[in-house]
Amino acid sequence: MRQSQLFTKTLRSNPKDAQTISHKLLVRAGYINQLTSGVWSLLPLGWRVYKKIENIIREEMNAIDGQEVFLPTLQPKELWQETGRWETIDPPLFKVKDRHDKWLCLGPTHEEVITDLARQYIQSYKDLPLAVYQIQNKFRNEMRPTGGLLRTREFVMKDLYSFHTCEEDLDEYYQKVVEAYHNIYKRCQLKSIAVEASSGSIGGTSSHEFMILADSGEDKILVCEKKDWGINLEIGRGQNKCLLCGGKLELKNAIEAGHTFKLGTLYSQKMGANFMDKDGKQKPIVMGCYGIGLQRLMATIVEVHHDEFGIIWPKSVTPYDVHLVGLDLEDKKVEKLAEEVYQKLIKAKIEVLYDDRLESAGVKLKDADLIGIPVRLVVSQKTGKKVEYKERGSKKIGLLTINEVIDKIK
Repeated sequence: MRQSQLFTKTLRSNPKDAQTISHKLLVRAGYINQLTSGVWSLLPLGWRVYKKIENIIREEMNAIDGQEVFLPTLQPKELWQETGRWETIDPPLFKVKDRHDKWLCLGPTHEEVITDLARQYIQSYKDLPLAVYQIQNKFRNEMRPTGGLLRTREFVMKDLYSFHTCEEDLDEYYQKVVEAYHNIYKRCQLKSIAVEASSGSIGGTSSHEFMILADSGEDKILVCEKKDWGINLEIGRGQNKCLLCGGKLELKNAIEAGHTFKLGTLYSQKMGANFMDKDGKQKPIVMGCYGIGLQRLMATIVEVHHDEFGIIWPKSVTPYDVHLVGLDLEDKKVEKLAEEVYQKLIKAKIEVLYDDRLESAGVKLKDADLIGIPVRLVVSQKTGKKVEYKERGSKKIGLLTINEVIDKIK
């Protein structure tokens, strides 16, 4: 991709209302644009990062036998009345009335919809266990959307739902999901801690939040100094020792990057979603649900991976593998070499953003640091027939041939 044609622009200063690091950097680097409060557009760079995150999540959900579906955003009032959440869910629903005078809501979550499907398609213990997931827009009527992508009113969530014959089977699958979530964060170069948490308006017997330690995090958690155990401060007040090892707990700031719930039979009982067991008896289906906000995860990565100059994307989610910066492009020899390097990278199937703009070296190099692609290549009068190679976040610079560059990146 030629940067001169890229549908975005970098900014020299931070947005006036930005408080979090990710909000400042994602806007300044041209990844996102605010339409209105809590509603964001993903621009081409942001969309490429989003798709990398989506693919990681999809691979991990498929690995634990999740079947992908796509469920409607518009949901009828009647389903929400069955569970009693039409008036009680927090934040409250976005509600709309159609031309037939019927009430619907924009789905903030899909427990009602998926339970309605379950009662249609699950009849027997032979149909269980079962897990389905989707990656889809959600709408939450937040009072104060904040932090750029960290708390929004419209966002994409991966929500997985599992169905079981008993609590023991739910417990076994729940642990598989926990491991899959840790894999997702690890692949995004984030260290996650599963902490005991409140189930809130989703409900159920127990839940865990997946926390990423960050100074800018709005959540307070108590974390064991020896083990990967913790508890959200809102339910752990007065707790001063680890329940696993008796070790000391430390108060930390963190960002919630995922939430899992053991729903039990909360929804299946209210909505009559039953199955026939081996003895021919009708029993309510035991359920679990598991969510990750994708844009929130994208922002969390930036909160952890940055420096004073801009973003430092992990290789697994970078919008491009390489940022090729052409300097002195008014020199025809340099311009020709830069174009050759660009074409060879494309031929080698290396994703490359080529800064072919007629801007000063200072502007281009600052933009490269701000955008945060892991490898920066510079072609200029000084580099001769070679290419300057530098990894983002490192001070080490080397001169390589284009073939050496391709071998190193591959």
